[in-house]
Amino acid sequence: MSLQDLHGKDLLSLADLSATQLQALIQLVCDLKSGKTNLTCNKVLGLLFYKASTRTRVSFTVAMYQLGGQVIDLNPKVTQVGRGEPIEDTARVLDRYLDILAVRTFAQADLATFAQYAKIPVINALTDLAHPCQILADLQTMQEEFGSLSGLSLTYLGDGNNVAHSLLLGCALAGVNITVATPPGYEPLPKVVEQAQALAQNGAQIAVTNDAIAAVKGSNVVYTDVWASMGQEEEADSRIPRFEPYQANATLMAHADPKAIVLHCLPAHRGEEITAEVMEGSQARIWDQAENRMHAQKALMAVLLGLR
Repeated sequence: MSLQDLHGKDLLSLADLSATQLQALIQLVCDLKSGKTNLTCNKVLGLLFYKASTRTRVSFTVAMYQLGGQVIDLNPKVTQVGRGEPIEDTARVLDRYLDILAVRTFAQADLATFAQYAKIPVINALTDLAHPCQILADLQTMQEEFGSLSGLSLTYLGDGNNVAHSLLLGCALAGVNITVATPPGYEPLPKVVEQAQALAQNGAQIAVTNDAIAAVKGSNVVYTDVWASMGQEEEADSRIPRFEPYQANATLMAHADPKAIVLHCLPAHRGEEITAEVMEGSQARIWDQAENRMHAQKALMAVLLGLR
């Protein structure tokens, strides 16, 4: 399957891509970032975000502006969708106005409803289940660092959340070995783990464990995220004792490959899931990773809009 097969399609999950398409998309990200490829359009992107956002909102906005398009911020607090207008109605109306829509919401089912009733491409800008755009940038960052993805090993530490879910799928498609290490009871959804195992390319190993040290051993990439995601703030204090053994700190990093890099999707809580020492250290590629959100989303929108 080629990138042309994605023209006009939605991206609700990385599982919507084939391994070949993911590889080609990451290469396009690199080409756009380096200036080797230059794409332009006269399109309008709508951002419908029910959740707070810094990187996703700004990176999508700048990416579309750099493509030559326009952006409309459809804040639910000032549009009818925030007053109870059905998703089906909102989606059909936005379909008549926009060329592409990015939705950041809670339930994956709500995102799927937008995609069902809007004919324009709909992008998952984050749901409670998945965060595919983040992982596109993560994989690009890894490729920049190591030159190739297949055969690398990534360890994710912390909560089995939406980022962990999309990392499982993205790493599987890219041929990256991935181990997700969580406290007991906070593992990723079994159905996502099984989906990743079914998608795994080039013999990539997919594993879930409660042993952080064993998970990190020899890893090329150590990845972490906040211990309480949006909507779980009331659980933050109670989670800390359970998650402390999974902190990305110098002691744990000593078990990784000496040339390992550290990634964090941000925002970060220094002193909780990651120490300031590691976050500001020489192994961190967190700011490159954040920048790459813009390049990755530019490439994704270009493909879905049929520019490439």
